[in-house]
Amino acid sequence: MAVRTTIDIPEPLHDRLRDRAERSGASIRSLIVRAIEQTYPGSTKRRPVTGPLIREAGQRGAQYPTDENPHDVVFS
Repeated sequence: MAVRTTIDIPEPLHDRLRDRAERSGASIRSLIVRAIEQTYPGSTKRRPVTGPLIREAGQRGAQYPTDENPHDVVFS
C-alpha cells in the first residue's frame, strides 16, 4: 500500500528532477523513491561476530591495561 506525502521541493531542484526524469524516461516519483531507497536501504540480516576481527596481524595489547586510567581511554 502506498502512502501519499506532500513536500515542498525548491524550484531549482524540481527543475533538475524534471530534466533528469525526461532524459531517463522515468517519472519524478520513481527518481525520488529510488533515491530514498538507496539512502535508507532495507534491513539486512546481520551475523554475530564469532571470531577475532584482526587475524594474525600486529601485536595484541594487554587485556587489562594497568598503566592507563580507563576514563582517559574511553573519553579521549
